[in-house]
Amino acid sequence: MFESLASLEKTVLQLRKKQQESTKLRKKAEKQLKEVLSAQRRSSSGLNSIDRKIESEKEDVSDVSGVLNQKNSQLESIERLVQAAEERLSREKEAIEQTKQEIEFSENPEEKQNAEARLRSLEDHVEELNSEIKSRQKTAKKIANDVAKFDTIKSKISTKIQKQSQSKPSLRETMVSSKKAAEKFVKELERRKKSEDSAKKALEKAASKLKELLSKRKKSPKKKPARKTASKKKPARKTASKKKPARKTASKKKPARKTASKKKPARKTASKKKPARKTASKKKPARKTASKKKPARKTASKKKRKR
Repeated sequence: MFESLASLEKTVLQLRKKQQESTKLRKKAEKQLKEVLSAQRRSSSGLNSIDRKIESEKEDVSDVSGVLNQKNSQLESIERLVQAAEERLSREKEAIEQTKQEIEFSENPEEKQNAEARLRSLEDHVEELNSEIKSRQKTAKKIANDVAKFDTIKSKISTKIQKQSQSKPSLRETMVSSKKAAEKFVKELERRKKSEDSAKKALEKAASKLKELLSKRKKSPKKKPARKTASKKKPARKTASKKKPARKTASKKKPARKTASKKKPARKTASKKKPARKTASKKKPARKTASKKKPARKTASKKKRKR
């Protein structure tokens, strides 16, 4: 039971570690998928933004082109009017020269007066033409500046459109690659989730088994107190071993013989030399008593001498 419990605890630890690894990998896959989807959204949003900007700028170009065409038309019209006025001015100047000659070679005062009146009219007309030409040239210059301005605006907008159109392919590539990566990470995330769920179920199952074994282990020790009490009885041997000193007390009872041998002090002196054996081997007091019995033979030999 203890071996199975230990192996089950080890299995639970391994499964818990496996679940933690699965959770870590699942979170990593979620993070990667989130980043890829974010990149895909950014590229898609960038493309849509570029498309909107391009459309808006194309509208601006169209508006600028319309104004530019209008200004160019006005400029061309003014240039034609100026050219016509200059042509009339040239004719009027020729007429003035001719009228001056008529005045100079007139034969009577009436012809001279008519020529002078015609000359004044021509001169007035020339002044009007000069004033008209100057005014139209001034307007033409202003319109020409407007045309140059709108032409610059149109060129800038066209450059922006061109740059944005060039950035579209890279964004399209990013969007396509992000889409493919997103599909890949979606599959990986599903696989990681399945692995995590599997590890979680296995861990729950093993933990449940471990809980059952632990509950059984808590209940089973209540039946075995008898062994503990039996083991507590063993100190009785120590008490039994303590009874052995009774032999020493038994050996101490033998000095009665010593009293019998008090009549023979010589034997006491002889027997007193043997305590070295007592210190060397205290475990064998029986031999000491045996050695004390030997003096009886000596007394027997002394009785024979007396006889």
